[in-house]
Amino acid sequence: MKEKTYVEDIDRSMYDFRNEEKDAYRVDEGLTPAIVAKISEEKHDPVWMQNFRLHSLQIYNEMKVPDWGPSIEGLDMNNIVTYVRPNTHMSAKWSDVPEDIKDTFEKLGIPQAERKSLAGVGAQYDSELVYHNVKAEVAAQGVVYTDMESALTGPYADMVRKHFMKLVPPQDHKFAALHGAVWSGGSFVYVPPGVSVEIPLQSYFRLNAPGAGQFEHTLIIVDEGAYLHFIEGCSAPKYNVANLHAGCVELYVGKNATLRYSTIENWSKNMYNLNTKRAKVEEGGTIEWISGSFGSHVSYLYPMSILNGEGARAEFTGVTFAGKGQNLDTGAKIVHNAPNTSSYMNTRSISKDGGISTFRSSVVVNRKAKGSKSSVSCQSLMLDDISRSDTIPAMDIRTQDADIGHEAKIGRISDEAVFYLMSRGISEEEARALIVSGFADNVSRELPLEYAVEMNNLIRLEMKGSIG
Repeated sequence: MKEKTYVEDIDRSMYDFRNEEKDAYRVDEGLTPAIVAKISEEKHDPVWMQNFRLHSLQIYNEMKVPDWGPSIEGLDMNNIVTYVRPNTHMSAKWSDVPEDIKDTFEKLGIPQAERKSLAGVGAQYDSELVYHNVKAEVAAQGVVYTDMESALTGPYADMVRKHFMKLVPPQDHKFAALHGAVWSGGSFVYVPPGVSVEIPLQSYFRLNAPGAGQFEHTLIIVDEGAYLHFIEGCSAPKYNVANLHAGCVELYVGKNATLRYSTIENWSKNMYNLNTKRAKVEEGGTIEWISGSFGSHVSYLYPMSILNGEGARAEFTGVTFAGKGQNLDTGAKIVHNAPNTSSYMNTRSISKDGGISTFRSSVVVNRKAKGSKSSVSCQSLMLDDISRSDTIPAMDIRTQDADIGHEAKIGRISDEAVFYLMSRGISEEEARALIVSGFADNVSRELPLEYAVEMNNLIRLEMKGSIG
């Protein structure tokens, strides 16, 4: 058995399998008003959404590509297919999903997770949801969990229109405008006042088509005094052409409500991940972000929390693992807009084999936010001398009455620690994997069990052959 020694040798078969393309329909490559209008027609959009898409495209064409982060020169929108419809319709019965697509999600463990521990699941394949189901007892509580297209024209259409891309307007940045023009798929969740959803809801996004983009939109509204844990997973097989992910997540957390939002992003290393996530939190509300970023060639990802009501809270716990050929620029933003608000960021970044990991934090405390507290802690681990890790904190504090702290540490694996473990009969490779797993433990502890297992497995895969 040949020992694996390079990152390319890693068995990512759990994610890198791919299906023969049998899509029913795809638009042409590129981005034109005609393509956007065609997507709108395929979606049976209401008139306001048709106009919204075309206006977003106009904004996209007028905005510049960001020049302050990792290079995205390898991404050419003229070569990206923005809409691919799989050869199936959405079903609430797993047995009705076509075998090849069903096999994909079976391999990823989605149905098993649903049967064991989830209140509802949405599964997206390329540009459309192929399966969506919510348990009867959860629906009986008045919880709405459906696909975005159904929400656009269903009983909650007015609520969707009131909130859609209001937190992340198309003018926010170039790829928010792109999302507004070509978005497709995603989930809509509404939790009524006082309702506690005791078991999580989950959406999983799988991109199978090479040279394509995925642009799902997630809109979650947790009303006053309600509770929800929402889990999101993403993966794609590896191709030798660029793929693009430019999704958008908008979270509205009502008075005294709590939303926990957990994500493991495990895109393949030909993916440009330009995702935007934002939450607005009212008085006494709490948003908890749990984030794992493992895949993609380049990432720009900075979940943002806007604390709009007195006593609102935000917590962000994240881990980033940048390996060979990866430049992951991640972090979080917090805006304190009200008195006695509090925020806590706790992140771990790991880089190896020349991977680049950059952590950006932004904390803004406005004049009205007296008595607010914020703490930022970021720790970076470099596993060799060819990798890079940077921390770029930004703090804008506009009141004297605030308690703000920032701590950053960058280091290498201790040879003494490796030697100690090896003296106990553990191989060097296993010793290093154990140390990295322990370093990321504060994040894996916060994840649902199956995602914690997945994260630790990913770390072990990435550590294979990393000695030296």
